[in-house]
Parts: sequence; structure tokens; C-alpha cells
Amino acid sequence: MNAYVPLKGEIVRDRLRGRVGRVMDREGACFQLRPLGGGVEWDVDPADVEPVSVSAALSEHVAELNRKSGRVV
Repeated sequence: MNAYVPLKGEIVRDRLRGRVGRVMDREGACFQLRPLGGGVEWDVDPADVEPVSVSAALSEHVAELNRKSGRVV
């Protein structure tokens, strides 16, 4: 079992999906994450959640904004 328990609002990585998101809540056994640029939340098993560095979070956020704008960088 994963001993890491993120706080609401914290930015984390979903290891299973390779996605970064913000912890919005906890529903039963799962955390609910939302993409940094906004969008649909997804459920993550606590065992698949890991902390993410600030630089990785910013990089993911910029990539998400670029995808939404249609820009390729």
C-alpha cells in the first residue's frame, strides 16, 4: 500500500495513466484528479498517486495549454 496521502489541491502524478492533475477530493477509496488546465475529473487508486515536482507540474500544464490551443511545440 502507498503511504503517500496527498492533500486536497495538491498537484500529483497518476502513475498508471502517466497524467498530472490536481487533487479535487476523495470519493471512497479513490482520489479524484482534474487536469491542470481544467476538464473532466478522473478517479485514481491511492496506490497509483505520487508527488510531482513543481517543474514537472508546470511543464505538464504548459503542454496541456498547448494541446488545447492546437499549437505544436
